[in-house]
Amino acid sequence: MFYGWFIVGAAGLVVFSSGPGQSYVFSIFIDSIIEDTGLSRPGISGLYMASTGMSAILVAIVSRLADLYGPRTMLVAVGLGFGAACFGMATATNIVLFYIAFASLRALGQGSLNINSILLVNQWFVSRRGKAIAMMGLGAVMSSAIFPPFARYLIVNFGWREAYGVIGVVAIALIIPVTLLVVRNRPEDLGLHPDGSSEPPVSETRQAASGLVRNRGVFNSTDFWLLALSLGTPGLVSTALVFHQTSIFEEKGLSATLAAGVFVIFSGSSAVSSLLAGFVVDRIGPKYLYAFSMVSLLAALVLVVAADSVFMAVVYVLVMGVAGGAHHIVQGVIWAHYYGRHGLGRVQGSAMTINFCASAIGPLPLAIFHDLTGTYTLGVLVMMALPVLSVLALVKARPGSGSPVVQPVGELPRVP
Repeated sequence: MFYGWFIVGAAGLVVFSSGPGQSYVFSIFIDSIIEDTGLSRPGISGLYMASTGMSAILVAIVSRLADLYGPRTMLVAVGLGFGAACFGMATATNIVLFYIAFASLRALGQGSLNINSILLVNQWFVSRRGKAIAMMGLGAVMSSAIFPPFARYLIVNFGWREAYGVIGVVAIALIIPVTLLVVRNRPEDLGLHPDGSSEPPVSETRQAASGLVRNRGVFNSTDFWLLALSLGTPGLVSTALVFHQTSIFEEKGLSATLAAGVFVIFSGSSAVSSLLAGFVVDRIGPKYLYAFSMVSLLAALVLVVAADSVFMAVVYVLVMGVAGGAHHIVQGVIWAHYYGRHGLGRVQGSAMTINFCASAIGPLPLAIFHDLTGTYTLGVLVMMALPVLSVLALVKARPGSGSPVVQPVGELPRVP
């Protein structure tokens, strides 16, 4: 078996372990934290926004360090810091310590663990990149299915602080051993080539033969910004909905237990969607798949307004899972698809910084609309414009095609 598939398994386990820093787990803790600390819902939404903003900054730094030192070294460092952040949440005694712990939890769990996993898999696969990212994504699916009910059980029986302590131990125990024992940065480190091929990818062979090196000043490209901003829409919308899911369900007359339990349904739907999308994207490319995910996200926004029964809630969560699973594959492959493997950390890290900024913003406007109107409906209706605008930006963007190229590095002949 090609060793890259072991890398996929290790990356999937790391993604699974990032659950305590993700919105779908933190949403289970919100009401308990508000009750214990006295923070208001807009206040904790603002804290969430600031903390996720820190995640956006850190992911840009960590992705560049991954280009220099490799994802393996960064995963060990980030994994240890992530466990410490969980323990910080368990022991924080004032608002300053709580903010530091939560900001670290979001910065390391939401961003740094995931970007290193994605970069790692993108180094090992090219022609089968979609399938590999889909298999890695099962870790996120299992995490969203297992961690929310597990966290709920711990909160009910032991308390929210003790719950964070337990899941911090779990995260460290999963991340560090598998990284040290299994992870290797690139197939070339073991004398291999991506996808298990007997020679380098054709795209890289042609680039080397022509002696051309792509200029990666991505921030100067309008196409980069169009694509990166549109890719931020799912993070903004889905984070807002997941963050307030318990409160949204209670507004509709549905229980907090149901709000936590439907994550299992979401996970199943996302898993199926992600696997199918992983096979499809290698054939049709990421743009068409992204358009499909936006249509699904728009349908989910319509359904959450109408979700006044258990059946409608289940349908809403199923559609959200389809949108999330498809977007997960798009986000995993699209930057390597257009910009290649080499120096990918800078490109993908910059894009994920924008995505995390969008995620940071999402919960606060919805909380403000709720406080002003007494309902989430108006805020959700406003959000419906975002998927439409994202598709329009997607149609306009031509990433990679307009990137400047520097002078040839040698006099090798061009490949037709």
